[in-house]
Amino acid sequence: MEYIECLKKSIEQHASNNALCIADTYYTYHDFANEIKKIRQAIVTTIEASEKLIGLVTNDDIQTYASIIALWLEGKAYVPVNPENPIDRNYHIFESTQTKYVLDSSKEKTIYIAFKVINTTDLKETYPNLNPKDFSGDNLAYILFTSGTTGNPKGVPITFNNVQALVDAIDAEPDFNLNSTDRCLQMFELTFDFSVVTYLFPLLSGSCMYTIPKEAIKYFYVFKLIKEKKLTVLTMVPSIINYLRPYFHEINEPSVRYCSFGGGALHSDIAREWSSCLPNCKIFNYYGPTEFTVYSGFYPYHKDTHTKAHNGIVAIGTPQKNTLYILVNETNEDVPIGVTGELCLGGPQITPGYWKDEERNNTRFFTREEHGETIRYYKTGDLCIKDDDGDFLYVGRADFQVKIRGYRVELSEIEYHAKTKSKEKVNMVALDIENTLGNAEIALAIESEPFDTTEIFNHMKSKMPGYMIPTHIEFIKEFPHSINGKIDRKKLKTYFKTN
Repeated sequence: MEYIECLKKSIEQHASNNALCIADTYYTYHDFANEIKKIRQAIVTTIEASEKLIGLVTNDDIQTYASIIALWLEGKAYVPVNPENPIDRNYHIFESTQTKYVLDSSKEKTIYIAFKVINTTDLKETYPNLNPKDFSGDNLAYILFTSGTTGNPKGVPITFNNVQALVDAIDAEPDFNLNSTDRCLQMFELTFDFSVVTYLFPLLSGSCMYTIPKEAIKYFYVFKLIKEKKLTVLTMVPSIINYLRPYFHEINEPSVRYCSFGGGALHSDIAREWSSCLPNCKIFNYYGPTEFTVYSGFYPYHKDTHTKAHNGIVAIGTPQKNTLYILVNETNEDVPIGVTGELCLGGPQITPGYWKDEERNNTRFFTREEHGETIRYYKTGDLCIKDDDGDFLYVGRADFQVKIRGYRVELSEIEYHAKTKSKEKVNMVALDIENTLGNAEIALAIESEPFDTTEIFNHMKSKMPGYMIPTHIEFIKEFPHSINGKIDRKKLKTYFKTN
C-alpha cells in the first residue's frame, strides 16, 4: 500500500523532527518510531494473523497514535472507542465487530475485561523495523461508529484503498502542500473521521501535530495553541470559531498558512471576520461524510474574491480528484442546474457499506450505468444546488427540511434571515418542535443572554411567509454539542416547552 510505505519513509527520514506535542510535551519521530515498533512487536506476538479488527481506546498520548500506525503496518484495522463514552456503548461496538483484542494505553486498570487487552505503555520488546507487510488494499483500515437512529451506533468501515484514494486526491491539489516545518492542529477525537486527515497528512509530511487534552476547554486551548505555538495549519469545525469570535480582535496570526473547515456549515459572515485574523492564510471549506473517507471536495474561500454562498452558508465548491457529485430527486433522477436535489457521491473513496446493516445499505447506496461502467453512489442526505459555474451550494440537511402546515420549510433559510438583522453576532438555530396537538411548529434557539428580538422578527416577517416565522424562542447560555463539536439539535429541542 503506497501511502503506508510513504508513512514509513517519512517517520524514518524525519527522525529528529517533532512529531507530536501533547500537553506541552514534545515527541520526536524517533520517539514515535520506537513506540510503533514496541506495539507492533506486541501485535505480532500476541494477535493471530487472522484477526483484522482490533479495538483501540483513544487516549491523548503517543501510544494511541503509534497503535494506529503499528496496526496499519500489519494490514489490520483499528476500531476506536472513546474512554469517556459509556462502557455499554463501547462494548456494543467491540461486540458488533467481533473484536477480541484491544490496545489500551490507559493508566488505570482496564475495564475491558471481556477482551484480551494489550497495555501499550508497558512494552519492552521492539520489532526490528517499520517495513509494512504485503496485504490487500481491500483490507479495512478502520471502522468508525457514528450515532444511529435506532439508538445503536452505526459502523462505517473504510478500506486501505479508500484511504489511498483520499491521499491521492489531496496530493493532487496544487494549493495545499504541507512540509516538515509545519505545526498542525489536531483537535479531533480519534473516533471522529476528521481526525484521519489531521494525523495522517502531518505524519506523511514530517510535520508536528498539536493535540488538545481531553479535559481542556477546546476552543480556549485552540486559541492558546494558535498564539503560543504559532501554528501554521488549522483544521476545525466551524462551531469552534463561533466561540473564538469574542477574541478575534486579539488574533492576528500571520504564521497560519492553511485553515480548513468541515463537519458543519461555515457561515459567510464569520468566515469573513476569521480570515481577517489570518492575513497570510488560504481557507478551504471542505465537504465530505464519514461514508466517503473524510473529504470529497472543497471551496477555496477568499473574503475578497471567492465568497459564493447560499442563505449565508459558504459554498462547498467542486469534487476533488476521481470523485463524482450528482444531485438527484426522490427517485434518484438528476435534477437540473439551479434546482435543489440530494447530493450523491461516487468514486474510490466510498465505503464498502454500513457494517452488518443491509437495510440501511439498501436505502443509502445505489448504482447506475454511466458511460459504459457501473457507478456506485452514496446518498448523503444533504440538499444542494449546482450553479452555472459548476459550484455546489449547500442548502441544508434533508432531515432539516420540515413540513409546517403542509408547506416544505428549509430551517437554514429561517436561520439566515434571523441572523441578517441581528446586532448580536451569536449562534441561532431554527428547529421544528411538536406542540401538544402533535403539530410541527418552528422554534428559534439563540446562544446568548436575552436581548430584544423585535427588529429580527420584523425583518423575518418582511422576508418570509407567516408559517416560517418562529412561534417559540429560547435564549440558551451555551448550546449543547456532540463530542465532535457539532451543535446537538436533538438536545436543543428539549429546552422548548410547548402548550
